[in-house]
Amino acid sequence: MHETPRTTGPGQRHHDRRAEPGTPRSRRMRQTVGLLLGLAATSQLAWGGTAFAAPERPTVSAGSAGSAGSAGSDRMAVVAAMQPSWNLGNTLDAIPDETSWGNPLTTKATFDAVRKQGFRSVRIPVTWSDHQSATAPYTIDATYMARVKQVVDWAIQDGLYVDLNVHHDSWQWIAAIPTDHDGVLDRFKATWTQIASAFRDEPRKLLFESVNEPSFTGATGDAQKTQLMNEINTAFHTVVRASGGRNAKRLLILPTQGCTGTQPLMDDLSAEMDSLHDANLVATIHYYGYWPFSVNVAGGTTYDSTSRKDMDTVFTAAHDTFVAKGIPVYMGEDGLLSYPDYTHPATVERGEALKYYEDLAYHARVAGVTTALWDPYSYLDRETLTWRDPALFSWIKSSWTTRSGTASTDELYVPAGTPVTDRTLTLNTNGLRFRSLRVNGERLRAGHDYTVAGDKLTLAATTVERLTKGHGYGTAATLEATFSAGQPWQIRLIVSAPPVQANATGTTDGLTVPTRFNGDELATMESTYADGSAAGGITWNTYQAFNTAFSPDYPHNAITLQPDLLTHLADGAPVTLTFHFWSGTTLTYHVTRDGTAVTGSAS
Repeated sequence: MHETPRTTGPGQRHHDRRAEPGTPRSRRMRQTVGLLLGLAATSQLAWGGTAFAAPERPTVSAGSAGSAGSAGSDRMAVVAAMQPSWNLGNTLDAIPDETSWGNPLTTKATFDAVRKQGFRSVRIPVTWSDHQSATAPYTIDATYMARVKQVVDWAIQDGLYVDLNVHHDSWQWIAAIPTDHDGVLDRFKATWTQIASAFRDEPRKLLFESVNEPSFTGATGDAQKTQLMNEINTAFHTVVRASGGRNAKRLLILPTQGCTGTQPLMDDLSAEMDSLHDANLVATIHYYGYWPFSVNVAGGTTYDSTSRKDMDTVFTAAHDTFVAKGIPVYMGEDGLLSYPDYTHPATVERGEALKYYEDLAYHARVAGVTTALWDPYSYLDRETLTWRDPALFSWIKSSWTTRSGTASTDELYVPAGTPVTDRTLTLNTNGLRFRSLRVNGERLRAGHDYTVAGDKLTLAATTVERLTKGHGYGTAATLEATFSAGQPWQIRLIVSAPPVQANATGTTDGLTVPTRFNGDELATMESTYADGSAAGGITWNTYQAFNTAFSPDYPHNAITLQPDLLTHLADGAPVTLTFHFWSGTTLTYHVTRDGTAVTGSAS
């Protein structure tokens, strides 16, 4: 990722593109045209096998992976052998130093842990600018170069493939190329000349990546951007190949503009690759899902048909543009922009996130794309070298090789104090067979405790009552639906009542709205003026951004309205907030700004 870092806790990405729909990534996320062909159970994977079986990992001989003289025709096998991949994020790319964004110093044990969990490659993002002279000859500090080499060598010693790049330099100084063309290009060439020289004798398990998410500030239009992108990639290619040694045949990874997976930008990259006449090139894009879902804005609370179509479109285009023509695709970053984040309440509902991760890995297998999980510290705890959320990682790991069944929801709300009724949800079997429903290890009885008719799973009212009777607000029981393969789908039975809010006063620095959640959880919030127009930092849609404009505080029974919302409200204009909860309940709340003072009243 390449956005300006935020001053936040170590578990966050330090990059925030959550609020603006006009960024390259958000434009890409809204590309929802086209469906992925071949999603049927009988479709054959690009790596062999059925859509539901583990793909055969291509065998790459020691000679082809480790020698400079191997033929370029093996590039598809090499990149396939890199699946799955993991990012050492917010570390050597941190500004100004390796530990500046909250991660500890990397050790060999880091890669031992990653390798043990089944990853076959790592992307090591590096920001060079704070360790490099800003004037010619743009010398990189020898101590820093040695540290980068130490980290790379540790990963290779563990048998991991490594992608080494130029990372936040992309927005720090490379983005200025439209107005400082020669200066930027000279520095870019000097940077890669030094990197190539330092690593020229490394085994071919090391790959070089031109630049992370390149963008061009002040470019006059698409034609100029394409020209500049081609110049950057060509300069990288020329410098590395001229450095000799194993760099003569090393796999080089070339990005689209912004590492964005839209068809026009992939077409541009394809044409550039053709012009280089080099059989050792790899294409790279990034994917963080349909943007409104990835950050929970504009009502994008679920992994719905729009989100699925967006994913279909990107992976289909990557396959058809590159993979089908023998050019491997390394998806250098994947995940969700705002999940997981252990420093805040979950922006994306857990079950919806699990559906996304499961589907992403399946699409990658079908398209033959190698994926690299972006991990700024949110998945692997770098201090303990354990997964922060083992259950989430189990889903991710399982999805590398097989499908898992899901359902329309993982939450069934049971209103307190009302007659209990049957509860029905829709199963998404993903080509698998439903097997059983369990609770606390007990196998429930089909036809008695529940029924399955087609894709509908119905819990009998007697079962719901038995499992929730006597429980206070919150989760009363967790059921597990098991399928013929993959992970079980957990379904929480939640006892709840409509939330209750109270009046409050605050400032534009924050307004704390007292909220008794009564077992319910917040999904999203709308903010409108009297005429129905959007009020707040998001002006193109009435739904504001979760954890940016507002954030639930469940332990303290409150919802905090953030400065990102309040400072953008018109002075003296009444604003109506509509809070949407996962049970389906909505609450209306009113706020008015008067200078820096803000008052709130419950309906």
